[in-house]
Amino acid sequence: MNFSKKNQIIVVGDKVLVVPDSDKERTEHGLYLPPTIKEKEKVWSGYIAKVGPGYPVPNPSFIDQEPWSTTPKDPVKYIPLQAEEGDYAIFVKDQSIEIEYEEKKYLIVPQGAILLLIRKDIMNEFRES
Repeated sequence: MNFSKKNQIIVVGDKVLVVPDSDKERTEHGLYLPPTIKEKEKVWSGYIAKVGPGYPVPNPSFIDQEPWSTTPKDPVKYIPLQAEEGDYAIFVKDQSIEIEYEEKKYLIVPQGAILLLIRKDIMNEFRES
């Protein structure tokens, strides 16, 4: 996903930015579904465009830092998320927030709302066996 150089999206905390799957707007036979039917679905899917830094936790080495130390330490560390850019995510729709940025629709989804992640590497392994 390419974002313009002048504006950068920074996802915070345990959130991920998802590009909703556009195929969900139609049935297997190519019929377009009205928005009311799509809104009633509890589970949505899409590709992850950006990932936040993770869950913030206190940095114990910051507390133990000597006052004369010249190397500044960050008071917060992050536990990274399982989700990665490019993963295909299946998530609970009710916990997502829809936004529009540069005329494109995105969803901000907390890591806890993601039910399943599909990575290309994993899918290739299953197809080969």
